[in-house]
Amino acid sequence: MQAVKEKLSDMKVMRQAKAEAKEEEKAEKELAKSRVEIAHEVRLAREAEAAMELHVTKAAEKADREIAKHEAMDPSLSTTAQALNDVPVGAQNPHNRNPAHFDADNTMGMGYNTNTPGTHPTNNLL
Repeated sequence: MQAVKEKLSDMKVMRQAKAEAKEEEKAEKELAKSRVEIAHEVRLAREAEAAMELHVTKAAEKADREIAKHEAMDPSLSTTAQALNDVPVGAQNPHNRNPAHFDADNTMGMGYNTNTPGTHPTNNLL
């Protein structure tokens, strides 16, 4: 009888040890899977960052070409000429002015105010 009790006790201990080993293995697998997923996301982020840098570079090149093209047609648009002469932006070419700085009397060249400060924008064309 004692041998049977001892054998059952040994089986119980063995079952517990196996269960603990399985749980530990499962946790290690989850950790490894998480690391693989993180590495994948980091790779995707690096690729996206490289693509973004490429697009920014292309956009800067296009902007430089457009600026050079327009400066060739109208040298007064040159940013270096404005900086050298200390002339405020828009003073050389009235079309360079920022629409936010227009007077209420001459809003965007229409002769009437389309937006009163402190109110919602209105459509005066109706």
